[in-house]
Amino acid sequence: MEGTKQTSSPGSGGKNGLMASSSSAFFYRKPEPTSITGFHRTHDESHNIVIELQRSGSGFSAADGSDLSSIVREKDLTLLATLGGVEGIADALKTHLRDGIGGSSQDISRRKETFGSNTVVKPPTKSFFHFVWEASQDVITLILLVCAALSLGLGIKADGPKEGWYNGGSMFLAVFVVISVRATADFWQKKKLEKGCEDFPVVVIRSGRRRQVSVFDIVVGDVICLKMGDQIPADGLFVEGYSLRVDESSMTGESDHVEVNKDQNPFLLSGTKVAEGCAKMLVVSVGLNTAWGLLMSSVSVDSREETPLETRLNKLASSLGFIGLSSVVMVLVILLVRYFTGHTKNEDGTIEFVPGKTKAVDVINDLLRIVAAVVSILVVAIPEELPLAVAYILAYSTDRMKGDHQTMVRNLPAFEAVSCVTTICTDLTDILTSNEMKVIKCLIGKDWVEARGHSPIASNVLQMLFQGISLTKSSTVQQFLTVTTTDDAIHSWAVLKLNMEMNINTRDFSVLDLEASCPEKKIGVLIKNQSDETFHAHWKGDAEIILSSCSHYQDATGNIVTLDDQERERFQQIIEDMAANSHQSIAFAHKQISQDAYENEVTNHDIPNTGLVLLGIFGLKILRSPSFKEAVEICQQAGISVKLITGGNASLAKAISMESGILPPNQGVDDGSMVKGVEFRNYTDKERLVKVDCIRVMSRSCYVDKLLAVKCLKEIGHVVAVVGNSLNDSLCLHEANVGISVGIQTKVVVKESSDIVILDNNFASVAQILKWGRCVYNNIQKHTQFNLTLCASALAINIVAAISVGKMPLTPAQLLWVDVTMNTLAALALAAEEPNTELMKKRPISRSDPLITNIMWRNIIGQASYQITAILALMFKGKSIFGVHEKAVDTLVFNTFVLCHVFNLFNARQLEEKNVFKGILKNKLFIGLTCMIVILQVILVEFLNKFARTEKLNWVQWAACIVIAAVSWPFGCLIKYIPVPDTETIFNFLPRILRRVLMTTRS
Repeated sequence: MEGTKQTSSPGSGGKNGLMASSSSAFFYRKPEPTSITGFHRTHDESHNIVIELQRSGSGFSAADGSDLSSIVREKDLTLLATLGGVEGIADALKTHLRDGIGGSSQDISRRKETFGSNTVVKPPTKSFFHFVWEASQDVITLILLVCAALSLGLGIKADGPKEGWYNGGSMFLAVFVVISVRATADFWQKKKLEKGCEDFPVVVIRSGRRRQVSVFDIVVGDVICLKMGDQIPADGLFVEGYSLRVDESSMTGESDHVEVNKDQNPFLLSGTKVAEGCAKMLVVSVGLNTAWGLLMSSVSVDSREETPLETRLNKLASSLGFIGLSSVVMVLVILLVRYFTGHTKNEDGTIEFVPGKTKAVDVINDLLRIVAAVVSILVVAIPEELPLAVAYILAYSTDRMKGDHQTMVRNLPAFEAVSCVTTICTDLTDILTSNEMKVIKCLIGKDWVEARGHSPIASNVLQMLFQGISLTKSSTVQQFLTVTTTDDAIHSWAVLKLNMEMNINTRDFSVLDLEASCPEKKIGVLIKNQSDETFHAHWKGDAEIILSSCSHYQDATGNIVTLDDQERERFQQIIEDMAANSHQSIAFAHKQISQDAYENEVTNHDIPNTGLVLLGIFGLKILRSPSFKEAVEICQQAGISVKLITGGNASLAKAISMESGILPPNQGVDDGSMVKGVEFRNYTDKERLVKVDCIRVMSRSCYVDKLLAVKCLKEIGHVVAVVGNSLNDSLCLHEANVGISVGIQTKVVVKESSDIVILDNNFASVAQILKWGRCVYNNIQKHTQFNLTLCASALAINIVAAISVGKMPLTPAQLLWVDVTMNTLAALALAAEEPNTELMKKRPISRSDPLITNIMWRNIIGQASYQITAILALMFKGKSIFGVHEKAVDTLVFNTFVLCHVFNLFNARQLEEKNVFKGILKNKLFIGLTCMIVILQVILVEFLNKFARTEKLNWVQWAACIVIAAVSWPFGCLIKYIPVPDTETIFNFLPRILRRVLMTTRS
């Protein structure tokens, strides 16, 4: 085909071809049929750059994608012009700039084969065995493996293969179980946190039809439709568009938006975002050939930074680890001294070490047993698993949130801050509402219109109003702007009440330019009427803003009346009355422009927005979400202040905030609780810091005002969460301590600026997120309390045993078993606790608050004291009480020790509540995991005797173990009656209480 019809660029820098013709298209005559199979630069003798093209008749199948991509990456206008501009590249890629590529499966496959797919190669996934290897590199684990190997060899040499493998073999098996569990947990966590490139839909034109495809299905040659808020999915060239400005900060670091047009800067880089306007682009490179792909391929995504809470727990584990290590060294010294001085005995009562008589093999075996036992204490006594348990709890909770509440957590450190949130800043649009609207009123001129037959309306008035309403539904505008619920509501009402045609014919006019402004909440469309060659500017948006741009209004009879001060005040009062009744007001205005004004628009790229004629005002009722008021009350009860910061009308903002409970009824406006954005912006820095805490509603605000408010709140000590869904919220979402984007149709740029993404528009989901954040923090505290109780009791029992009898009551295999069950299964059991209403009745957690509170220290000291007393009493008096030998006593000690911590799991469920069974039937996973621990313990004691070095117990002995362990329930309830201060640390508080007790007893 010699002539191919191509769309021109009616946008910035590319309107000339369109403006000069009577339609929105021009004809482009192709040069000699050719395709680019490669090009390179050479230098002639005069040092001029020469572009050499290689021609081929085989289509684009031999084209070099990397060469094409360099045009965009280097922003080389000279090379682009030499290749025939955008049209020449499109011709070489066999792309029709209006209809796109053919889009057949063969065409797509050929393009992917030639230019590659739009994916970035991920680093190879680590296998499970890699995590096994990492888990086995721990120093303590290596020591245990060496001890197990030596013990196995010496045991087989001394007692033969049949009996000599038990000690070393059981230790080997226990260490292997520990390594396997840790590796499995790490592998699972990595899979949960491992994220590839995020998939999102992209609108392309193929075979003349717009289609929505995955970003991964884009190919070179595709024509993509971009609109404000979209992320640019590949490198490409500007085809046509309106007022396009791009945020390239992700690539260049520069915050200024870059204007893109067809003449000076037609280059669009992948990974950047559309800040303003809309456009079509031709894809010239995808995947690794793009600027973003090259950047990502050089960045390692194999690591994850520690969250602040994990860092705090690592420091805690290190501090407690030093205490544990010092204690273990002391135990080792005591055991060695007692052994070599003949104060330790074998099971038959003989002295273990007799100088000159004990064989060297036996000495080595005994020393290995002592070292292995001491090292095993380290595994249990040092809380090194605390940060890992936090990762379990975070991963489990975020997974539950994704399934139950359609919530995705993108930033774990920010999610930890949810429990500390003191202030929420939100907008009213689509967040405090159910995102549904209904037209309640319509004003044309001075007449309220209920339906077409109720009052006479001139045909020319309806024609112009219908034209303004239908523009948002036209295919041209829909390529660049999203149809909102407001547009749908007004369009449906016009069809039902004013008898507007459902599919009104938009072919009578051509769209020449678009202008969308989020801060001012208005949209302008410049069109040309094909029938009379006239130009018209239509504006739609917030009624108060549109009214300020109008100089006339058109009444129902078609007369254009001057908008004097009295009439303007009347319309303003109508808008205020609508807002006071929680009705959103939308106005339509119009202006016919002359040829000169049109040519000026071509030069300045500004649609005329002054001297407009007001066509009509619509009042829309925003259907409230049934739970939004309850959600606001929940936040306020939790000590969280909710602030409404909106670009909407002050009266509407006040009405909605009163209805939602953000403002109390009959709240005055002079107490500083309500301000306008311009007022807040004009405050001095000091005034803003003083007044921002009192502000509850800020109306007529732009993103600058919201950003200022967030910064001021953070500066005075608040932990701020911003809830938003529009492009203007992006900076605030990024600046806030916790950025929460809502809505399934939220732009990619908004989601990327947020820490948490909620897929519905219900404010109640925000309250659920806050509840989950507090629940996760509470679960981490529960596990920390449980783990520290375990460490304290294990360490104290073994130290006392070593000093008093010179031997450990728990074998290495038993200690490793305790480590596996209590640091994995118990952690998951406590992670399964779900949010409850009590969490939202407490104040937000301060970042300066200690992780281990006085209440937790009280519980840890109380439970550990009971366990130490009970276990030591059993160890020293077990023989006489039960009439059994020493090995049976060791089994009773081990069994009771494990069961004490099983029962303490129930105590850990409630840090303050005395009823530890409250809500337990709702937590099936907790019950299941607890039962699993008990069943495994029974199997270990009764059936795996040789592995665990235990003896079978009869039912009386089992009952005794259970009773001793169960006493921890009433004991835990009793210690919760002991008062502790909220602020003063318990270590300062206890000595003062003891002094008072002593003084009381003396008196």
